[in-house]
Amino acid sequence: MTSVTSEAGELGRPPAAVAPGERGATRIADRVVAKIAAQAAREAVGTLPTDVTPPHATVALHHETARIRIHLELDYPCDIGARCCAVRRQVVERVGALVGMEVPEAVVQVERLHLVAAHGAGQGRTR
Repeated sequence: MTSVTSEAGELGRPPAAVAPGERGATRIADRVVAKIAAQAAREAVGTLPTDVTPPHATVALHHETARIRIHLELDYPCDIGARCCAVRRQVVERVGALVGMEVPEAVVQVERLHLVAAHGAGQGRTR
């Protein structure tokens, strides 16, 4: 008499459970983290004039950490320090929530300031 065996080994016996950490790996590309960081920076900056280049980011990944550099342009005058702090906070929070990585370093680099036209400046001279 022959017995039928399955890949699990013995007949009718379920395969041994493999721990989730041993099943494989998930790798998230640098460009994906950079895109998430850039979108988070756009959310934090808010509305900018149409001629402003949207924020973009570069990322260096190492294991479960991401070091991020955000490049952006701001309108002037504004509280540059507060805007950069808001961008940094939003980027760290979003990357942590969406990717599950620690962000020990988020550098915000202001590339250019755009002068906001004074109210009524486009209407000519006022008396």
